[in-house]
Amino acid sequence: MAAASCQLTEDQFLCCICLEVFTDPVSSPCGHTYCKTCITEHWKEKVLCTCPVCKKRFYTRPELQVNVFIDQMVAQFRESAQQKIRSSSSSSSEQQAAKPGDVCCDICTGTKSKALKSCLVCLVSYCQTHLEPHMTVPGLKTHSVIDPVTNLETRICQKHFQRLEMFCRSDEKFVCKMCMVSDHQGHSVVSLKEEYEQRKSQIGNKVGEMKKFIKKKQTKIQYIRDSVELSNEAADRQKAEGFLVFNNLRQYVDQGLKNFFDTIEEKQRSKEKQAEGVITELEEEISVLMRRSSEVKDLSRSESYLSLLQTLTSFKALHTKNPMVDIHPSSYEGSVFRALVELENVLHEEMRKAKLKLIQRYAVDVTVDPDTAHPRLVLSKDGKQVSSNNEWRAVKDSPKRFSVWLNVLGKQSFSSGMFYFEVQVREKNEWYLGVGCQSMKRKQRVPLNPENGYWTLQLKNDGYSACVDPDVCLHLRSSPQNIGVFVGYDSGVVSFYDVHSAELIYSFTNCSFKEKLYPFFNPGRNDSGENAAPLIITADILTSWNPIH
Repeated sequence: MAAASCQLTEDQFLCCICLEVFTDPVSSPCGHTYCKTCITEHWKEKVLCTCPVCKKRFYTRPELQVNVFIDQMVAQFRESAQQKIRSSSSSSSEQQAAKPGDVCCDICTGTKSKALKSCLVCLVSYCQTHLEPHMTVPGLKTHSVIDPVTNLETRICQKHFQRLEMFCRSDEKFVCKMCMVSDHQGHSVVSLKEEYEQRKSQIGNKVGEMKKFIKKKQTKIQYIRDSVELSNEAADRQKAEGFLVFNNLRQYVDQGLKNFFDTIEEKQRSKEKQAEGVITELEEEISVLMRRSSEVKDLSRSESYLSLLQTLTSFKALHTKNPMVDIHPSSYEGSVFRALVELENVLHEEMRKAKLKLIQRYAVDVTVDPDTAHPRLVLSKDGKQVSSNNEWRAVKDSPKRFSVWLNVLGKQSFSSGMFYFEVQVREKNEWYLGVGCQSMKRKQRVPLNPENGYWTLQLKNDGYSACVDPDVCLHLRSSPQNIGVFVGYDSGVVSFYDVHSAELIYSFTNCSFKEKLYPFFNPGRNDSGENAAPLIITADILTSWNPIH
């Protein structure tokens, strides 16, 4: 019987009226069992007694007797349940006191024990001891208990004070059963478990997406770190380069100061030497005069007429031998100003050279494109020289080729950043140099100015000019032998330099480049051999550039 009782559950001993374990169980004629008090109260006000379970009618009130067998089974079940509770209590360690961060039992007084479960109906967290009623009392066993949590009030609807048991997918919020009826009619409302299962099934996808986001963010972080590192390297290079430039200029300032001091001191030494010479002569004359003065005193006592007159005549010659030389203080007025003017000229020249050296670091390798060359142009095999001829070459025409102006473009194109190239123009009396945009007109005779996509400098009729509308005449101190062309695409600048003197010849500014730019060359007409020398794209700058020192 003990073995059989172990298979019995609490549900088999519940009264269908009070839903508690039987107390004084009695059975009706139909075979159903109830608590004696429950069925007595149930029939008390009934005229016709009926079974609460099967609804069978009893026209005569049955005489109820305690069912001894069931009563013994209930008693045995209660004892078994108590043993389980005691066994559970004894097998566990002593009640644990709550530690920082643990959920505390809300019933304990004094030292708080660690909560074992939280009840969503009672809104209370219980330790093992105080949880016992929820394990044994039928009315409490139906409560929803979960692992211990804090802030249980957040699981209660603040409007209806009922448990948040549902989830509204339409509004993406937790709701109670009252909310579902009053505020969320027609919405897609599901149980928390159903939403939990669906969301849990999506976690894999979410994790995958988050991994992608993490990878993307990590890549971004690495990109930023690499950018910072490159920026630091660029900053170090600029600082080193700036130090060389300014240190070089400072040396000229120091040298200018030294030259200024040397000039003043040399002038002063010359003045002192001149003064010392005059002083020496004057001291010698004083000695002579003092000696003669003594002789004059002796002569005043002489009675010889001839001797007196001869001596006085020699004294007269002595007085007129050397006229007095005046030594005036030297004037240094304007010395500092003259030194500054000289230093300014030196610094201006050195700064020009330094600036050009910095620009030359953007030098690119340029070669001419034979597919764009006018038929009367002669190109070298290496693409570095171009000259004009009076004879037309038999070449295939194409939209890229110039057919009116004696033009040719470089093969290389540029659409961002900065670039620089140099061209030798020695022994020529006509040429055009610069850059042109991709859409320039190649089959028409148009001015080579910015309005037509050209930014050029020209030598023509022994005069230099910038090709704008109208042309700007340029008055140069000397004829350049090499022209440097610098383009800042993003800043909208095209500048031309005399490479030898490092002087800026002309700049096109505020240009708005929107397409590719090509180096542009026109060697001018051959002029019966007078202008036969080629334009030569120099490559030395690509191999000989060094930092300023």
